[in-house]
Amino acid sequence: MKVLVLYYSKTGNTKRLAQEIAKGVEEVSGVEAILRSTQEVTEEDFLTCQGLIAGSPVYFGSMAAELKAVFDRFVYLRKKMENKIGAAFATSADPSGGKETTMISILQVLLIYGMIVVGDPMDATGHYGVACSGSPDERTLSNARKLGRRVAELVKRLSS
Repeated sequence: MKVLVLYYSKTGNTKRLAQEIAKGVEEVSGVEAILRSTQEVTEEDFLTCQGLIAGSPVYFGSMAAELKAVFDRFVYLRKKMENKIGAAFATSADPSGGKETTMISILQVLLIYGMIVVGDPMDATGHYGVACSGSPDERTLSNARKLGRRVAELVKRLSS
């Protein structure tokens, strides 16, 4: 079983969060994290994953164009993504910089792809996903691992 952790990162903060989410996925026996930037991701990554966690820095309160372009490019795969687990994460430069609206924009795409979307677990923040302003601190990195683990556990549960 595979979980695709897909991200666009300009400064490295979103990539750092993605790496930690992938570590959380790998904590679940039998589930593999596939870490891909928007430049690296392939159609096969989409087709072979059972879960997708997508992240972006905030761009005008929404996901970056580079992440949106991936979803646009693979829109013909929508029916093949149905019933897979999906989640989101975001970073911003400002504490009130639109992280929640960015995660919602990602979750909307995942819903349109027919996916089952989840937020982060209650022992993290229990909201839309993992987010931070600037470089992720230790608490945020811990929450990122929890989100990855949650998606991996759900993937495993749905596959059994």
